[in-house]
Amino acid sequence: MTGLIELKLNDLNQLFNSMDPSPFHERDLDRNAEEFIVSWAREHPRQHDLKLVIHLAHASLAGADARERVADSVAHYFEYQAELTLREFKRLMREGRAALVVGILFLIACQVTAHVIPSSPGTQWQEFLREGLAIVGWVAMWRPLEIYLYRWWPILSLRNLYRRLASMPVEVLRSE
Repeated sequence: MTGLIELKLNDLNQLFNSMDPSPFHERDLDRNAEEFIVSWAREHPRQHDLKLVIHLAHASLAGADARERVADSVAHYFEYQAELTLREFKRLMREGRAALVVGILFLIACQVTAHVIPSSPGTQWQEFLREGLAIVGWVAMWRPLEIYLYRWWPILSLRNLYRRLASMPVEVLRSE
């Protein structure tokens, strides 16, 4: 089954970022157009193929060549976004590894320090200090756990969406 994404524009230039000086086939999509396409793509189940149909109201298309360039531009843009998202994922994993090393070393230091504190009857502050060190040591592990349990999968999910969008067929139609 195919998930259809329809975009109605007055002119083809509405699809692209007007501030981007790149050549036509390498231009960024307009932020609003990108958000519209991505939000509609998220509405379709992952197992569905996607297809983008662009309806142009007042634009003159110079034949199949212009349509092909639009399709190439859309594919190029979403391939680039998938690549950027993969870079973000790799950066997050490096951050997670560094946070894990720091967290483990700090936890070890806290545990060693807690065991060095002498325990003698009637001194509640020593017990309070030992418990505090244990808690602080485990709290230091929060960041790596957050990264490895929660933060990575939305990034990979977005990358997979961009890859689906990069491979979708794009059709440009003139609507009268």
